Amino acid sequence: MHFAYPPRKSSNPPPYLRASKLPGLSLRRSRMKVIALAGLVFVALLYILTRPSIHHGTYKPHTPSGNPPVVIVTVMEEGKYSKSYLDTIKENRIQYAQKHGYQTFFPRVSEYELKGAPPSWTKVVAVRHALTKYPDARFFWFLEQNSFIMNPLLKIEDHVMKSSRLEELMIKDHPVVPPDSIIKTFSHLRGQDVDFVLTQDKEGLSAGSFVIRNGDWAKFFLETWFDPLYRSYNFQKAETHALEHIVQWHPTILARLALVDQRIINSYSKDTKGQGWQPGDIAVRFSDCSAAHTGTCEAESQRFNSQWRTSFKNA
Repeated sequence: MHFAYPPRKSSNPPPYLRASKLPGLSLRRSRMKVIALAGLVFVALLYILTRPSIHHGTYKPHTPSGNPPVVIVTVMEEGKYSKSYLDTIKENRIQYAQKHGYQTFFPRVSEYELKGAPPSWTKVVAVRHALTKYPDARFFWFLEQNSFIMNPLLKIEDHVMKSSRLEELMIKDHPVVPPDSIIKTFSHLRGQDVDFVLTQDKEGLSAGSFVIRNGDWAKFFLETWFDPLYRSYNFQKAETHALEHIVQWHPTILARLALVDQRIINSYSKDTKGQGWQPGDIAVRFSDCSAAHTGTCEAESQRFNSQWRTSFKNA
């Protein structure tokens, strides 16, 4: 009796079976994916529930308390002028500040590394330094060294920075750089919007005396003014021409700027078109003083020395 031979195997069998051909394998893989996904979700929820709480609130700018109301910033060039002259300037500022509850800040030129830029740039970094040192001050008045405060009765926050007062003082729709700059001060600017007050003379902006309101805008402005590109650029009048540039080409700065008459905060000792110092003006700057010949600064100061002392004594 002959039995049939079993079917012959293929000489080229498949190396493996497809998953779809293996019973139950596809189902097991689907279940494993579901379990893995559930595990990941569980771990994520566990992390969210157990991680330390972190509060990401909205940014709130620091609001100065107004203590002190004003800081007077004057950069001192020690070694270039006599000690008695510099002491007189400090005494002048200190007496005025004590009368109104202000603070004074007298950094030295040598304290700042300008990397080859002219020393006049120290006014910018000094005011920036003062903002850090007195974060609760409301206003900062930069008054350059070769000048005196002459009227102790006038307070910066009322005489200059009060909104209603600024409305009266602001020179609107006026060329930023005289006589014919096409960029003009805003005609619609309100006193409450002003953060930076300075003057101009016949040559342009005059940065020897200015007032700035403490706040985020002030920090932005000073950082912009002190940009290394401007310091390295060969401006004829260094930081003053850099200021004229950014005021004319940065609307965000022009929109916070108010120009006022020179005699409000920046009277010159030499009368120039009616802008020379007169009794009652808050301060006088020695306009005939030559930085190249420091003796002329001290000599010019002498005619105002007794006057400010008398006015302070009688105030």
